[in-house]
Amino acid sequence: MEFLKTCVLRRNACTAAYLWRSKIAQRPSVRKISTTSPKSTVMPAWVIDKYGKNEVLRFTQNMMIPIIHYPNEVIIKVHAASVNPIDVNMRSGYGATALNMKRDPLHIKTKGEEFPLTLGRDVSGVVMECGLDVKYFKPGDEVSHKPKSLTHTQAASLPYVALTAWSAINKVGGLNDKNCTGKRVLILGASGGVGTFAIQVMKAWGAHVTAVCSQDASELVRKLGADDVIDYKSGSVEEHLRSLKPFDFILDNVGGSTETWVLNFLKKWSGATYVTLVTPFLLNMDRLGIADGMLQTGVTMGSKALKHFWQGVHYRWAFFMASGPCLDEIAELVDAGKIRPVIEQTFPFSKVPEAFLKVEKGHARGKTVINVV
Repeated sequence: MEFLKTCVLRRNACTAAYLWRSKIAQRPSVRKISTTSPKSTVMPAWVIDKYGKNEVLRFTQNMMIPIIHYPNEVIIKVHAASVNPIDVNMRSGYGATALNMKRDPLHIKTKGEEFPLTLGRDVSGVVMECGLDVKYFKPGDEVSHKPKSLTHTQAASLPYVALTAWSAINKVGGLNDKNCTGKRVLILGASGGVGTFAIQVMKAWGAHVTAVCSQDASELVRKLGADDVIDYKSGSVEEHLRSLKPFDFILDNVGGSTETWVLNFLKKWSGATYVTLVTPFLLNMDRLGIADGMLQTGVTMGSKALKHFWQGVHYRWAFFMASGPCLDEIAELVDAGKIRPVIEQTFPFSKVPEAFLKVEKGHARGKTVINVV
C-alpha cells in the first residue's frame, strides 16, 4: 500500500507486484515521455518521520506529487491500497537496513534521509504517465489491466499476498496445475491474507487441503475450499495431525516452534516439502549488518536444509517474489472464478492509523484495505 493519492512505480523486479500486468501494449507514437518536469502540485499522504509505534504515522496535505526520473517508471493515481503485516513491522524499523541499501546502494545519503517515508506495497488505480521504456502499460490503464471482475478495492487486496503464496507454492515448492492433483497439503495460519489465497489456488489445482486456524475462522476457510479444518485452540494440533495421513506439502505462515515438530507429518523420502514464510533474513541484516546478516542467514538456512534432507524431507524458506507473468496467471484464475479476494475490513483514507492498528492486532480473516478515492 502506498499512502499517497499518486505514486511512482518502476517496472522491475522490486515493484512488479504492485501492478496487474497484461499483454504488451504498443505506445502511441505521439507519446515521447522519458521524464517529467518538477511540479509544484502537492497531494495528501500518510508518512512517517521516524520508526516507531503507530503514533509516528503523520498525515500531510503537502507531499509533492512524484515525477518520473527513469524510463522504466510509471505514475499511478491510487484508488485503493491494502495493509500487510510487513507494513506494520516496517513502520517500526523492520528491514530498514536492507531497504536503505536498496534506496542508496552507494551510501551517499546520511542516516535518516529516507524520511519522510511512505509505507506499503499493494495498490490499485489508474496509470497516469509512463516512461519511454515502459511497454506493458499506457496512460489510462486500470492498474495495467487488473482482473476485469474486480473493483479497485478488491484488486488492491491481492498482489502482495498472492505473489508471496505463489512464491512458496510454485517457485519454491514446485507445485503447479499439472502436478498438484491429489496432493495432500497442510496450511498453517490459513485464515490470513496468504493463507486464504493459498487455500484457493491449491484447490484450483486439485489438491486436498487441511487448514489450521482458530474455530471462528473455520467457516471462512471451509467456504474457500479447505477439506479438513483443525482448530489450534481446541487441543494439540500434533494430536489432530497424527490421526491424518501424511502430507506432500506444508506451508507455514506461523513460524516459531512449529517447525520443530510439523515436518514429522511429511511423507518421508517422497520429495515432500516444508516451506516457511517466517524467516530471520531481514532481522539478521538489521541486527548484524548486510554482509554478516546474509552470512548468518546462509548458514542457518543451509544447516536446516541439510539436517532435514537426511531425514527424508525438504526444508525451504520462501519470500515475496515480484513477477508480472505470475500476476497474469493469477488474474486468469480470478476472472475464471477460481480465486476471490478475501477482505475483512475496509477503511477510508483518513483512517490509515486505525487500519494499521487493526492489522497489528493479528488474527486476520483476509485483508485490510484502504479506499483512497
